[in-house]
Amino acid sequence: MRRSADALKAPTYIEDKDSGELRRPHHIDLKTGMYRGRQVLKVKADA
Repeated sequence: MRRSADALKAPTYIEDKDSGELRRPHHIDLKTGMYRGRQVLKVKADA
């Protein structure tokens, strides 16, 4: 039986400089809408 799934790595996370929360590298922070220091998404107000 092959064990190709054993080579899969767990996803890496980095700590956001501004909020201190963990997020995936090269992804938009969905809570703030920021990516690389720029606002790319409008944040909806909480209901």
